[in-house]
Formats: sequence, C-alpha cells, structure tokens
Amino acid sequence: MPVTIKDVAKLAKVSPSTVSRVIAESPKISEETKKRVYKAMKELNYYPNAIARSLANKSSKTLGIILPNTAEDLFVNPFFIQAMRGISTYAQKRGYYIMLAYGEEEENEINIIKDYTNSKLVDGIILLTVRQNDKAIKYLREARRSFVVIGRPKNLENVLWVDNDNFKAMYDVTTYLIEKGHKNIAFIGGPYNLNVTKDRFEGYKRALEIRGISLDKELIKEADFNEVKGYQAMNEILKNKTPSAVITTDDLIAFGALNAIKEQNKKIALVGFNNTPLAAYQKPTLTSVDINAEKLGYNAAKLLISKLENKKVDKNHYIVETKLIERESTKG
Repeated sequence: MPVTIKDVAKLAKVSPSTVSRVIAESPKISEETKKRVYKAMKELNYYPNAIARSLANKSSKTLGIILPNTAEDLFVNPFFIQAMRGISTYAQKRGYYIMLAYGEEEENEINIIKDYTNSKLVDGIILLTVRQNDKAIKYLREARRSFVVIGRPKNLENVLWVDNDNFKAMYDVTTYLIEKGHKNIAFIGGPYNLNVTKDRFEGYKRALEIRGISLDKELIKEADFNEVKGYQAMNEILKNKTPSAVITTDDLIAFGALNAIKEQNKKIALVGFNNTPLAAYQKPTLTSVDINAEKLGYNAAKLLISKLENKKVDKNHYIVETKLIERESTKG
C-alpha cells in the first residue's frame, strides 16, 4: 500500500492539513512541528508528488513551452532543441519542470495556452517564435499571464523577451560579402510574417543601400524553414539570374539552396543562420551565423522565473550576441 498524508500525520501526531501546510512551507507552522513531520516523512519514505506539492503551494513549478511546429519539424530544426536545452538548464537550477506543447496554427497555440494557464498546469509560458500582430502575445498580455518570448515583439510594453540583434547580424553578414567583392547578393528569408525574417531582411537591405547597391527583387525569395523549400527558392532565383552570393535566414534553407547550387554546378558563396551542427558537415562546409540558441533559451527561462519568484530585475529583455563562423562556402 502506498504511504499517504494520513499515515504521515498519524506518525507525527498532527492533522493531515498540518502535513499539507508543512509541504507547502507555510510560515505559520512551528519549527518543532515541521521537524516532526519531516522525520515522519523520512521514516515512511514519503515523497509528495509534483501535483500535490503544486496544489499545496498554488504553484506548479512548471514552465509551458509552446512550439510552433509539429513534432516532426522539432527534430529536424536544431534551433528548438538548442533553445530548449538552455531553458532546461536554468529551469533545473531553480527546481522547475518543463511541459511541451505543439501548436501547428496560431489559434491552436492560443487554445493550448488557455488550457495550461486556466487549469494552473503551468506558472508561466515560453513562446519560441514571434509573429507580426502575434495573437498569443496579445492574449497573454491581456490575460495578465506570466510569459517570455524568444524573439522581438513589435509592442514591447509589458513583455519579457530575449533575442539577437537580427538587423545588425544580417547587416554585418551582407557587409562581409560585399567586402569580399560580391555585389549580386541574393536573400532567401523565412516566412515574412515572422519578426525575425523582417529584421534580417531590413539589415540586408540597409547594407546594400549604404554601399550604393540597388535592391533586385528577382534575388529575393521566401521559404519555410526546411531543405525542400530552400532548394525550390534557390532554383527559382537561378531561373532568371545567377547571383555571386546568397544569404539565407536559416541553415535548413541554406542546405536546400546548396543542393540546388551543386546540382547546377554553379560557384556561388553561401551563408546560413543558426550554425547548426550539420553546417560543418556539408560539402562544402557552410559559413553560418551562430545565434547562441542555447543562451537565448537560458536567458528566457531566467527572465521568466525571476518574475515568477518576484525578484527585482533591471531590464525586461536580453540581447544575445551572434558570431559569424566562416567556412568553405564563402572562401575563394
């Protein structure tokens, strides 16, 4: 038979409600009573489960992570794995658990968030992407729920967020290619309803403008974050023009673009973003921008947990540094 709170109460000679208050770390219980209850718990090998503890504390000690992809895409795109590793690292330090959910569409995400927060399954929400006019952020703000976003929201009021300086990162990459002699530089971006794509495109555009290079719309394409779409976008560009260099906003897009370039036996410099592990194993190896996805996740969890624990924080966001990792795809 499993040991219950009643068994602990009987051995400690207190009421079951007193045991619950001890588990909840109530300051109204005397130290002497706490010692008796803890001693009884130890003798009976009783460990309150997470749900019982959360009911007692009115806190689940759990963070809900909302993934914007299907389970299949999660394991294809390493960004989410790396970000979650950072989240988990900090959460474990603070004694928090992680609960994952997949939202294939924006409305689906909001329904999941409502279920999580209204049922008190989680204390706070972490969103792993930001859309323009993001409905999930709008709901969380209006419902006054604790949350943090990996990405830069359009409206920064009452939002905790973590991001790279995506404008500067792309501006620097474009400048790097221009200084290597490239003028016809193509851009393959992720979905344009994402703020990260918008910010990186603005950085690309500004770098060209400052150096007097006209924007060529035939060299600009949109693609979902996968190899197939990257391959298709690159082939669409090559139908009309052959750029000397291509910048993509994600390594998975770059892998597809690289396949198209090799298939047509073209010599085109190529840069990706995220510096995923497979970038170093492409042929040629892929130059990519390391966005420190693990650090993004770590800082997101840090901001959210600090709020949940009512800690004083000096700022509502972190900007995580990026670094260009130069490899064969932009050399010679």
